[in-house]
Amino acid sequence: MFEVTSAWKSAFPEAHVGVLAMRNVVNPAHHTVLEQQKAELEERLRAQFAGQNRAAIASHPILQAYNEYYRHFKKTYHVQLQIESILLKGKSIPSVASLVEAMFMAEIKNMLLTSGHDLDVLQLPLTLAVTTGNESYLLMRGENQIVKAGDMVISDKEGIISNIIYGPDQRTQITASTRNVVFTVYAPNGIDEQTVTQHLQDIREYVLVIAPQAQVELLKVYG
Repeated sequence: MFEVTSAWKSAFPEAHVGVLAMRNVVNPAHHTVLEQQKAELEERLRAQFAGQNRAAIASHPILQAYNEYYRHFKKTYHVQLQIESILLKGKSIPSVASLVEAMFMAEIKNMLLTSGHDLDVLQLPLTLAVTTGNESYLLMRGENQIVKAGDMVISDKEGIISNIIYGPDQRTQITASTRNVVFTVYAPNGIDEQTVTQHLQDIREYVLVIAPQAQVELLKVYG
């Protein structure tokens, strides 16, 4: 299901990428128990970071690792901005279809960059590589995007499904009819394997709230 190129290993010797594939899921527009858990998570995070300003939040080791990566591309880690909006502005994790919301919850909780895809749409295997700067793909919002050179990228046989700087594609996005799903997690240098493993386990537990009948096909961290 997942292959890692030698180019990626050479370019990012201390990085990790996690993969979680689950079958027999459902994706309702709303799930009451998950919404309750989301509210509880937001309150725990606000208590954990109480009294901290933007600079203090940004000093978290995981956010520092991402910001160092994004700095090479003159970009800002967007998950940090989402965390700041929850902690400092009282906003909530977006209310979207439940599978995506489960992913967002784990992403905010652990600060790790994650994308979700419909497993049945993917043309396996997935391949983890490094962009050359010549590739392009269709973003979630429907725009064609040429990627930046030197970024981590995951592709299937048809093309790019995600990269760090520009995010997931439109073609393989999770929809209301998704019944089998894969989540991928990008963790640059400075984030250890156990942190990524725990993140995948958190996503799994949130998905099982929605779909207790779901089964894990793959839960693995590559590095």
